[in-house]
Amino acid sequence: MKLGLGLYRHMLTPENFAFARQCGATAIVAHLVDYFHQGQGNPDQNQPTGGDQGWGLCEPRELWSVEELLALKQQVEDAELELPAIENIDPIFWYDVLLDGPRRDEQVENVKILVHRLGQVGIPILGYNFSIAGVTGRITGHFARGGALSVGMDGSYDVPMPLGMVWNMIYDPNAPAGTLPSVTPEQLWDRYARFINDLLPVAEEAGVTLALHPDDPPLPTVRQQPRLVYQPDLYQRLVEINPSPANQFELCLGTLAEMTEGDLYQALDRYTREHRVAYIHLRNITG
Repeated sequence: MKLGLGLYRHMLTPENFAFARQCGATAIVAHLVDYFHQGQGNPDQNQPTGGDQGWGLCEPRELWSVEELLALKQQVEDAELELPAIENIDPIFWYDVLLDGPRRDEQVENVKILVHRLGQVGIPILGYNFSIAGVTGRITGHFARGGALSVGMDGSYDVPMPLGMVWNMIYDPNAPAGTLPSVTPEQLWDRYARFINDLLPVAEEAGVTLALHPDDPPLPTVRQQPRLVYQPDLYQRLVEINPSPANQFELCLGTLAEMTEGDLYQALDRYTREHRVAYIHLRNITG
């Protein structure tokens, strides 16, 4: 097992690479999603998670190029670390895959290109979150013991999403007024099945593993949209859709620990024995 440090794009700096090595990490997992905070430019903060109108405006941009990925890989390796995984796909590249919109087939091809490029530069894992609402409703405040800074929920996870938004990020600031209609769980699973069946042959050819993150927060619905994996056993449905060895899981142990059914340790034992765990997220849920 290798110990890695997850870093957002603005955190991919020599200082943080040195910190990773000082902590005993040997790898970096890079989260490359770009966004503008409230339309005011890229902030030095993590993915947008709170606010009923969303916290991110997707930046129109080209697909991550081979040159961009190679430069990042070289930067990490120059710091005597590895880059085994890219985490999450910028919503601007695949929002209609999640929404089953008119650009769905075109955007599936976008993701195929990204997978090919990861294989070409030697980055073997793509972590992703197949979610309409994404990580939403989380806020930061002095909620922990003695007023320590911690996370909480602001209630926006139950507010319907406006049109032009996916993954709690605005991809179309000129969308008409209104809210995104709810879909059924089976509709979401159908979208996922089409996506993964389209992608896995490309991933196998490229030598890239696709690793699905569980839903955070692990609720059956968020922002009136269904979720895929909000209980540990729901991961098994991924395998039943397509048993390819490239179809694996990104096990977030904090999210799994918050789930209301099943046992974290049993799930971890089961999926590691089945060789379905591409990598693990470690985070606390209390304190």
